[in-house]
Amino acid sequence: MAAAAAAVTAFHSYSPQEQQLQQQQAHSQQSTDTPQLSKKPKTLLHKHPLYTPVHSKLSLQFKEKILCLEVMGVDSGKALALNPSIHSTTLDSIHKIITFLQSKGILQQDLPRIIGMCPKILTSNINNELIPVFNFLSHDLNIPDHNFRKVINKCPRLLVSSVKDQLKPALFYLKRLGFKDLGALAYQDCVLLVSNVENTLMPKLDYLISLGFSKPEAVEMVLRCPGLFTFSLENNFKPKFDYFAREMKRDMSELKDFPQYFAFSLEKRIKPRHLECLENGVDISLPLLLKTTDEEFAELLNQHNNSRNM
Repeated sequence: MAAAAAAVTAFHSYSPQEQQLQQQQAHSQQSTDTPQLSKKPKTLLHKHPLYTPVHSKLSLQFKEKILCLEVMGVDSGKALALNPSIHSTTLDSIHKIITFLQSKGILQQDLPRIIGMCPKILTSNINNELIPVFNFLSHDLNIPDHNFRKVINKCPRLLVSSVKDQLKPALFYLKRLGFKDLGALAYQDCVLLVSNVENTLMPKLDYLISLGFSKPEAVEMVLRCPGLFTFSLENNFKPKFDYFAREMKRDMSELKDFPQYFAFSLEKRIKPRHLECLENGVDISLPLLLKTTDEEFAELLNQHNNSRNM
């Protein structure tokens, strides 16, 4: 078994003498106001270097959960802040979830990132929440078992998304728009599956239509550049379109043909290159303006300047 699961198992493995000692300490704690846990109980835990800094008044069980998370490489403070329910869950429950994830191909080295991003996983119900997600990946997206790890690592939020209320409605909406490549949805654009249809996906499409594109044109744009569904309206779409329309004064057909425009940084790529073109009197297509490397872009400017001086 992987190190993380083994660590959790080890924390449960007390000898009869150790169990008796813990019972005596618990009985003693009930009869005095002084917490007995300040006297380090002689378990496997007390020898671990992370044990000492933990506050002495915390229960042994809670200390073990903190240590379990840290051994896995998870920031216990962040995990507890994002998911307070970890306080009340049992170490045995955490152990079962880790073991289940490993049975699905998730490796110990994957756990810090997966659980760090979605600590809610640690208090999920295996039968009612986690198993349905893997069934969805298998039955609805045709993902083979050996590729579960690839998909989950790409988007850990899948594990904390409701199949009924989130994943299936998103998949239905995307397929209705024309997303036919299930492999691409699973391995590249799976973040779209955890995006709310009414609050996230539809408003992005509606915004493109509000710019003057027809619905078929807007749909074609998101099919060509699925990332459009992930961009912020206020922080991405609006400022970039404003610059496109007011400063660049380019034709809307260019934006329709190259929706990837919205994927480039306004301050680091779009503005500086547009200004350089203005300074050099160069008019190049939107893809060449943004997709070329710095070296290629500089060469384009040099070629234009050389041809103008001939």
